[in-house]
Amino acid sequence: MTFPDPQPGLVISYSYLWHHEHRKGSEEGRKDRPCVITLAAERIGEATIVTVVPVTHTPPSDPSVAFELPAPVKRHLGLDDARSWVMLDEGNRFAWPGYDLRTLPRSKEGYAYGFLPPKLFELLVIEFSVVWATGQASAVPRG
Repeated sequence: MTFPDPQPGLVISYSYLWHHEHRKGSEEGRKDRPCVITLAAERIGEATIVTVVPVTHTPPSDPSVAFELPAPVKRHLGLDDARSWVMLDEGNRFAWPGYDLRTLPRSKEGYAYGFLPPKLFELLVIEFSVVWATGQASAVPRG
């Protein structure tokens, strides 16, 4: 099975490590979840460094640092019908593909759900940029 190209806007299955778990000393994510690639431009040697932000069902305590995924987009990606938010105030950074990329649930093929619609991704990036530029976000470096 081949890995997809790490392109911004691609939603992947990933073992995400939350910042609060990392602060407590965890090195592995506790749950595989959809994550959105927001950045994939940095290069170190031959590796592409990507930043992903998590998708969660848990409503955000601060709505200004989250982006709700519309139901039609969730259906397009093959996700469940429950409300979900992309959390913009934290992310994981890793060299692609890394150890924590996972095959899709209920499938042994593929690592990606698909792309967010371009206009929706543009809005997400604008909000993501504001959150990170104002120092409200933190990145967890992964292997």
